[in-house]
Amino acid sequence: MKLSDLAPAPGSRKKRKRVGRGPGSGHGKTSCRGHKGQKSRSGGGPKAGFEGGQMPLQRRLPKRGFTNIFQKHYAIVNLATLEKLEEVSITPEFLIKEGVVKKLQDGLKILGNGEITKPITVKAHAFSTSAKEKIEKAQGKVEIIQ
Repeated sequence: MKLSDLAPAPGSRKKRKRVGRGPGSGHGKTSCRGHKGQKSRSGGGPKAGFEGGQMPLQRRLPKRGFTNIFQKHYAIVNLATLEKLEEVSITPEFLIKEGVVKKLQDGLKILGNGEITKPITVKAHAFSTSAKEKIEKAQGKVEIIQ
């Protein structure tokens, strides 16, 4: 068998419907849209979420809570991850270079999940209380970046 001998199985490839190509095609004149009406027009059809005049679902449901537009989204790193790294001085730039953090967003926050045994210097935008305690307990330094 050669590569040139390969062919799709019969019936597995369906031809696309070509509309508006004359009466002989069976899809001419109105191009399968029928006569008149909203759905026959270009750009026709109801907008997304329209329910035939019934009050749409997104308007029937109650509104709850609010979105804080001043919320900060930190890139988070746990102490367990920092323990695996060989570096003594850890900065956001170093973590990006190592591939620990993809994007800084509004800054870097260190969380206290895991244990740290070696003294390290960590520079970050925010620290959880437990992370700060664990780093200082291991004779490390915590530096907050403004």
